[in-house]
This record gives sequence, structure tokens and C-alpha cells, in this order.
Amino acid sequence: MFRTALRNVLAHKARLLMTVLAVMLGVAFVSGTLVFTDTLGNAFSKQSAKSYDNVAVSVETFAGDDENYGIDEATLEKIRGLDGVASAAGRVHGFAGVADPDGKLIGNGWSNTGANFAPGKDGKDASYDFTDGSGPAKNGSVALDKDTASKGEYKVGDPVRVATNGPVKEYTLSGIFTTEDGAVNAGGSLVLFDTATAQKLYLKPGVFRSVTVSAASGVSDQKLLDSIIPLLPEDATAQTGKALADQQAKDIENGMAGLNGMLLAFAGIALFVGVFLIANTFTMLIAQRTRELALMRAIGATRRQIKRSVLLEAAVVGTIASVIGFALGLGLATGLRSAMGLLGGKIPAGPLIVSPTAVLSAFAVGILITVLAAWLPARRAAKIAPVAAMSSVHATASTKSLVVRNSIGGVIALLGAAGIVGGAAAGGTSGRQLVAGGAFFALIGVIILIPLLSRPVIALVRPLLKKLFGVSGKLASQNAVRNPRRTGATASALAIGLTLVTGISVLGVTLGQAIDKMTTDNIKADYMVSMASGDSLDESALTALAKADGVAALSPQQASWLEVDGEGHSASGVTPGDVEKVFSLTTVSGSLGSLKDGQVAVGSKTAKSNGWKTGDTLPVTFDDEKKGELTIGALYEQNEFLSPFLIPKDLADRHSSASRPDIREIWIKADGGASKANEQAIVDALGDNPAMSVMDRQDIRDMFGGFINTALNIMYGLLAMALLIAVLGVVNTLAMSVFERQQEIGMLRAIGLDRGRVKRMIRLEAVVISVFGAVIGVGLGVFLGWAIGRTLSADIPGYALVVPWDRLGLFLLLAALVGVLASLWPARSAAKLNMLTAIKTE
Repeated sequence: MFRTALRNVLAHKARLLMTVLAVMLGVAFVSGTLVFTDTLGNAFSKQSAKSYDNVAVSVETFAGDDENYGIDEATLEKIRGLDGVASAAGRVHGFAGVADPDGKLIGNGWSNTGANFAPGKDGKDASYDFTDGSGPAKNGSVALDKDTASKGEYKVGDPVRVATNGPVKEYTLSGIFTTEDGAVNAGGSLVLFDTATAQKLYLKPGVFRSVTVSAASGVSDQKLLDSIIPLLPEDATAQTGKALADQQAKDIENGMAGLNGMLLAFAGIALFVGVFLIANTFTMLIAQRTRELALMRAIGATRRQIKRSVLLEAAVVGTIASVIGFALGLGLATGLRSAMGLLGGKIPAGPLIVSPTAVLSAFAVGILITVLAAWLPARRAAKIAPVAAMSSVHATASTKSLVVRNSIGGVIALLGAAGIVGGAAAGGTSGRQLVAGGAFFALIGVIILIPLLSRPVIALVRPLLKKLFGVSGKLASQNAVRNPRRTGATASALAIGLTLVTGISVLGVTLGQAIDKMTTDNIKADYMVSMASGDSLDESALTALAKADGVAALSPQQASWLEVDGEGHSASGVTPGDVEKVFSLTTVSGSLGSLKDGQVAVGSKTAKSNGWKTGDTLPVTFDDEKKGELTIGALYEQNEFLSPFLIPKDLADRHSSASRPDIREIWIKADGGASKANEQAIVDALGDNPAMSVMDRQDIRDMFGGFINTALNIMYGLLAMALLIAVLGVVNTLAMSVFERQQEIGMLRAIGLDRGRVKRMIRLEAVVISVFGAVIGVGLGVFLGWAIGRTLSADIPGYALVVPWDRLGLFLLLAALVGVLASLWPARSAAKLNMLTAIKTE
């Protein structure tokens, strides 16, 4: 039977081509994902380990500019004096940004770092290798990492404008270095200052945030750790360099596992779509080989042997596809790595990691998926009775089997729909879980019911096809429903892909509109100023902007905190009199003018939940733990950009526990609205600081909407593989259908249907099947998008379902185009058939 299976594969290699392509693409996705994430994880782990090569013990504290923690000079000297310590370097770090030649920030903001250069007795810092110049030895000089220096076109001796959380300062570039620092490799920058300057910028003089200790030759890291721990303050933690490297390697592995899981989920979707193509191929092959299989049964082959023969064919196809797919996956992994580099991500050098798990998983997935997809066709093949099969080339499904199938499909679909509606009503995390479960059953139910749905749905467009395309249109619509199971299986692949694409689109557009509405409804300001790093702004920025030309009103959004009756509440320190000019604030009772008198304004929802009203006096504990009383001067409809409590900025300043105010943003209303002149005046007032971002209202809307658009594009890209496999399914079905209908096409040609109309018939058949699948997918996708959106609506103010009709129309148009493209080869093959040869074909 193995020889028979191999002979059949070779005999039908052209008809099995699309199956091989589908499995190959799925395996490539799986193997490429596994190899890519393994390679990435290995490279980052080795890089992390390398950065701790010379570290025996690492000491970390929670020191910050608002705390009295850290390692002082005296403690550092005690560590240096311990037996077995070769060297000990104190470290401080924080945000530092450098501008490119156009004055824009180099890096992404969150990974732009400043640190101190800590030379040993030899004048070198083991953490940095200088390629030009030397480390900063005095105030007024800095060193830059090699990539930043290259992007900024800086050379040793050049002036460099460096932005921290305060005003921009100019330094002289003393050196350029390479480093294994994770922030730099994440696309950021690293600026090195002399230790005294770094301490002044990020902590306070004489205090370090962390210490790295190198051991003398022959000294155990653990022994050194045990001797260091008793010297440390309470807030400090210490561990060996190896333990820290191992922990970071584990964190990297966990991070890669998340990426791995997401990519494999989409690979699974692609393979699931491929199942329909494979099952369809083997179903059609078995139908075309009915007499052959019947003959084998007649000469003594058992049902088990027939079934085993078909499954062996599937295994051979799966193995061939897996070999090609795995090789393609290696290329995909290499390409993804290169693409990340082109997009600005710095990937550490390292070999391509091909683990046994990746190899075994790829082959197991390819072979198992193919065999499992062929199991039902093999089972049907085994049921062919020798005598009955001899008299019929195409066995039809019994009425009983169709009734049972449709009944099961109806029950599953209803169960899924009930789960989706129930989850939408429940809302929250539990509701989303219920929607996900319901979606699975609904999709399975619809897939089972698609053959039943094909006849009435396609019947709706039959008059239009006949009217527009005549005989070709009529024949195409009839051919599309001639074998509902085959049409259903082909359409199902497209339906699955478009269900996911449509659901994501509806959800994304709806959320985008809600967030955009929230932005426009809550903001009156023309500009928002913030730090690119996400850190707080310096008070000097507020002072400078108050003096800027064209500024009509401005207010900070200064983070603060209050405790009322034992319950904590976030508060926003704002400028009385200006806050209502930069934010849309609707007063429910009282007056926002009371902020000028030292009173507070409370959001109406917060007030209602606590039973407060205007005029109430609240006993509060401030951020600095001092106690006092505050009077509610106004209640307002809560604004999504502000905390539930609005307090005067001077009150927030007086009770701040930090050494400087925590100003998250500054909002500005400009004379005459947003304009290039007003924006330039703001930039000039801030000292042309590259680390400070100045956004107008459109920029703010784009910032929030950009996250959603980026996520949508990533999802579209990942689902593209599933849609490509679905397209192959359409090509496969048409090509095999043309082969199966050679005699019929020959007869049509003989009675006057010319080649042009034969091509048109095949193309229209493809379009009908594709659009049918798309309609099912779009309908189910809108339903799922609505349900998931409802579970999120409680957390998103102003949520309202938005159906993106333009995108849905585009999806249907693309489905029709897919049908046209998929039919090119089958239509050409059908038109080229010799009518006499075709008529003689059995």
C-alpha cells in the first residue's frame, strides 16, 4: 500500500501542488517563528551575560531624586576595602537626550539614558570601550555611544546639547564608545557624564544608585556577596553577577515566550485555514478516483488498507511540504532579523539558532495537519462499495448525512451565538472570555452550515449574473452550488480569515473613534508639552512658557495624591482661572473659581460614590503625610485627562513629598489658536529642547489613534498568511473542478460556447465563491466586533459601535479580485481544452 500511495502522489502531483503550498506556508510560519524567537532570545541573553562578565556582585537601591536612599561614598569605600574586592564602581543614571542635526531627539525617548563614567585606577571603565577620545573627566564634558554620535554627526571636541529633565545644557564631546547596554541596543542613546555631574543631575552629591563589584582572582562571588551584604543600607539588594545575568536571561526568555505565543497563534490560524484546502483536495481526488478505489476493493483491498493508503499519501505530501516549509522558515527568520535592523532595532550579533524543538515541531505540525485533514476523505474512501462505485463516478452525500450535518451545525452555531450575546451583556474580562468561547463555536457552526447556506445566498445573485453575463453567468452560478460541500469548504477558508480581519477592523475603528471623541470633547488647549521620556517636566518649563509670546492661558497637570477618610484619591494640581480654558469642564454645582480661594473641585462620579456635595469640608492627609481640611468648592463632570480631585498648583507644591513637582504635562491655549508662529514661540521658550515634545490637538489625536492603527496593521500583516492560503484554496478548487469537468466543458465548447465565455464562466464561478465566503466572514466579523466592543464599553467613555462600511466594501471588492486572480490559471486551462479530446474523457 505504501508503493500505491507513493505512485498516487507522483501521478497527481500537479493536483496536490496547492496542498503542498498551503502546508509549506504554514510550516514556514511555525518554523520561522520558533527559529526567530530562539535566535533573538539567545542573542539578547548572551549580550546580557556579556555585560556582567566583569561583575562579581551587583548592588541596587531604590534611590531616586525624591528619596533619601542610596549608597553613600563612605559605604562605597568600605566595600572597596573588603578582602577579595578588585574594584567597586558607584553608578547613577537617569534620562538624557541628544539632538540630531535637525534638532530632533535621537532615540525613542524611553530608552534615552544618562549615566556616570566611573574609571578605575587605570583610568578606564570596564563597562565601556572607547573607539575615539576618552571618558568625561570633568564637568562640562560628555561621552556618547557610537550609534548616537554617528546619527548626530558628532566628533570628539564638538559641542553637544544634552537635555535632561531640566533646561538644555551644552557640553564638549570627550569620547565615543561602544557598549552592551540594553537601552542602546533597544534603539536609545547613552550619554556619559563625570560622576559629580551625574549625581547632581540624577540624585544628590555623594550618593550612588547602584554599585558593581569585581572580584580579585580566585575569590568566590558568593563569598564576596556574603561580606558585602552587612555593609548595605536597608533599601539595598545585592546578588552575584551570574545570578543577575541568569535572571535577565529568564526575563528575556519570558518576553520571547509572549512574542512566540502571539506569532504561533496566527500560524495556527493559517494552518486551520489550510485544513480546508487539504480536505477539499483529497475529497476531490477521491471522487475522481472512485473507480480506481472500487477496483482495488474488488481485487481484495480491505477498507482499512484503502484508508491507510489515502493517509499515507497525506503523510508523504505533508513530509515534502514540511521539508520545503522548514527551509523557507529559516529564510523567514533571517529576513525578520534583517527587517528589525532596517526598522531601527539593534539586534545583537549571533548565529541562527535551530533547536531540535523547532525542527520536530515544524515537521510534526506539517505532517499531522495534513494527515488529520485527510482523515475524513480517507474514511469516505474506505466506505466505497466495489459494485456501487463501479456504476457511479461521483458519489453524492445521502439525505440522512446532510440532515445530520445541518442539525449539528445549527445547534453549535446557536450555542456559539448565545455565548457571544451573553458575553457582550456580561462585559468585563469574564464577558470577553465568554465571547471568545462563543466565537469558536459560532465559527465551527457556520463552517458546518456553509454548504446549506450556499444555495440560497448564491441564488440571490443568480438573476444579476444571468442579466449581466448571459449564459456564462448562469452556468457560473449553477456550477458554484453544484457541489455545496466543496463550495462550502472553499468559502470557509476565506470566511475564517475575513471574520478575524473584519472583527479586528470593527473593534479598532470603534475604539479609535471613541478615543478621538474623548480627546476632542475633553480638551480646549491648542498645545500639550510633555517629556519624550514620559518623565515629569521641570518647573522651569512652566515658568518659561508663562513668559512666552502668544500664550493666552496655561495649566500644568501636576500629579498629586490625597487620602480622605482612609481612602486614597489621585489629584491634579492645576492653575486656577486657566484650567477651564485648556480643558472642557462642565460644572455640576459650585464654581471652579473657588480654586483661587484654596478650595477643591471634585468629579461628580467620585462625589456621588462618596456622598459629597458642594460646601462639604473633607479631612485629608496630603502626599507629604501632613493632615488638613479642604472645602469642596465645585463639582464637575469628570474629565478623562484629569484626576477626580482638582487642587490649586500652589497647594500641590506645598504638600509634595518629592524634591520637585511631578508635572506630567503642560496644557497651553494660544492667542489665535494653533499656528506655526505660536508653536515656534513655545519651542523657543523651552530652549529648543529636543527632549520636550510640543503637540497640537491633531498630534494628540494622532498619538492615541496611532497605537490602534499600528496594532491593526500588525494584525492585518499576521493574518495575511491565512488569507493567502485561502486564495490557494480557491485556485485549487477551480483547477481540480476544471479537470473533473473536462467532458462537460468539451460539450459546451462543441455546442457553441467560445473560449472567451468559458474563461468568463470560470472567473465568475471563482468570484461567486470568493464573495460568498467574504459575505459570511464580514457578517460574522461585525457580530464579533460588536460583542467584544460591548465588553470594553464600560471602560471607554463615549463608546459607540462604528461599522467601517468603506473597509467592509473594500474587503468584498478584494474578495472579488481574489476570485478573478485565482481563476486565471484554471480559466486559461479550461479555455485551452481540445473539445474532441475533452468529450472522450471519462
